[in-house]
Amino acid sequence: MLLRQLEYLVALARARHFARAAQACFVSQPALSEGIRKLEDELGVPLVRRERKFEGLTPEGERVVVWAQRILADRDAMRDDIQALRSGVTGRLRIGTVPTASTAVSVLTQPFCVANPLATVLVYTDLRAEDILRRLQTYELDAALTYRPPSADADFKFVPLYRERYVFLTTGPVDAHPAGIEWEEAAGYPLCLLHPMMQGRQVLDAVFAELGTKVAPRVETDSIASLFAHVRTGQWASIVSHAWLHVFGIPAGMRVIPLAGPSRTAAVGLLLPPREPVSVLGQALLDVVGRVSVADVLESLPESS
Repeated sequence: MLLRQLEYLVALARARHFARAAQACFVSQPALSEGIRKLEDELGVPLVRRERKFEGLTPEGERVVVWAQRILADRDAMRDDIQALRSGVTGRLRIGTVPTASTAVSVLTQPFCVANPLATVLVYTDLRAEDILRRLQTYELDAALTYRPPSADADFKFVPLYRERYVFLTTGPVDAHPAGIEWEEAAGYPLCLLHPMMQGRQVLDAVFAELGTKVAPRVETDSIASLFAHVRTGQWASIVSHAWLHVFGIPAGMRVIPLAGPSRTAAVGLLLPPREPVSVLGQALLDVVGRVSVADVLESLPESS
């Protein structure tokens, strides 16, 4: 069994197309097909369902892909480990974030790059929580900033970074109490919020449901930049994570008002794949987490104006 054959199978499982998989592996399509056939012969089972085109993997093929991803990830980890002993941490750190944590990722990547000048970083933003879990399981990500996963995914390594809390963002006058605006009052404003399928929005919906208050935003978006742009028009207000102010600050003409009433926060942290030992790049990022307080950086921002 050759590692190259495993690479062909993983590429095919990802691309779902022979020609695109071959292109990703920089080989001809016949070479890729022949490599996979040799792997099938060695294992004694069909891995791919074929007609005139790719029809999917067999149950055995799906299982072999999981093993192949693990084997290839261990090979890469071994290379990185040996290289780190010779010249320090190298390679590319692939880190994903859910939208509400995307503005906080630079708090870690900046010191990571300073501490590891030979390494580079690739950040995937606006991923759903379930996409992050899948990409970590298939070793397409080295780490992620996301919400604490459910107990069913306890094999992942989760390191808490901060508690996400929420503020009311508007351009217009607000008759707020000294402690801020009540959640029920905020629901009465013309709102622009994140899309309901996004976990950051689901946290807000849970608060409103607990209070028995219906929220009906006029505009919904999957983009943080779009949300701020809509509030800037003066037609809408929003409820946003305080972490976003780390990058956006309080834009000119806008006001940030605390939300009074039930205090709701969500744990956001660094999530790593369920593997031991932790990869060299993952450990280098954990070392940064041990030196940098993300919560302190985010909490140093003003809460109201």
